[in-house]
Amino acid sequence: MPTSEHKRTTVEKTVDGFLRTLRERNSSPHTIKAYAGDLYNFATYIGSREWRDIDHLTIRGFLSELYEKKLEKSSIARSLAAVRSLYRWLAQEGVVHQNPAALVSTPKLPKKLPRVPTIEEMNSILDSEMREVAAFPERDQLMFELLYGCGIRNSELVGIQTDDIRLSAEAILIRGKGKKERYVPFGDSVKAALAKYLPARQQLLGQKKKITQSLLVNHRGGSLTTRSVGRIIKKIAVAKGLSPDVHPHTLRHAFGTHLLEEGADLRAIQEMLGHERLSTTQRYTQLSMKHVMDVYDRTHPRAK
Repeated sequence: MPTSEHKRTTVEKTVDGFLRTLRERNSSPHTIKAYAGDLYNFATYIGSREWRDIDHLTIRGFLSELYEKKLEKSSIARSLAAVRSLYRWLAQEGVVHQNPAALVSTPKLPKKLPRVPTIEEMNSILDSEMREVAAFPERDQLMFELLYGCGIRNSELVGIQTDDIRLSAEAILIRGKGKKERYVPFGDSVKAALAKYLPARQQLLGQKKKITQSLLVNHRGGSLTTRSVGRIIKKIAVAKGLSPDVHPHTLRHAFGTHLLEEGADLRAIQEMLGHERLSTTQRYTQLSMKHVMDVYDRTHPRAK
């Protein structure tokens, strides 16, 4: 942040006002701190120029300077976002009539693919004793089996009602994004987990004198929330030796990746995951590329 020893430039004064507005709007301290750093750097680059003298080429020059300083693309993209936000505020205040930062392309960030547990790692969790690490072992075992065995989203998991389970058909009615419904098959592992959990659930609800259609319940007999599911999954995964960054969606990624590795058709995976576009499902081809390369190296005659 600039010191008070030098004369404040127009841009510095404007940044002061913008940050003051953010504080008045109760924006998070983290956001304000990030904006302050990026925007005062921008003000230093601009110097004594007025707003009318700043165009999209000037802003590109600012980003080029950040590149020269070897900043990460994510940091540069954040700086550009901060400048765009500043210009939107300036437009609301009537100081400028156009946003030159909108003409500057955001740096393309590398898509980081999530680290997916291996089949062996998932089996080690699901086949080991859950009781020693879980507060409600029957329920938590079922949660893992459904997330990994059916590839459903966290929000879809907590939305399952008892009537949605079709035991004879070995399928569950899932309500996905945009209230779209689909049936997802389940195997013997889910069936066995249901057989253990449903009596335990009924006993708990009887003790608490509660009635609910939600499949997954907490110790008070209420419906389980997505936040609780995330916390429980992470706790058990870490206790079983998996990475701390494991969350419910990690198990969904593992579902799609492992199906693909074992030869499942991409269209079938798309249907089970409830993806609207095949291109979303095709992401799993990237996740399983290492496996594909290993198979190629082991089996193709020209790879040896």
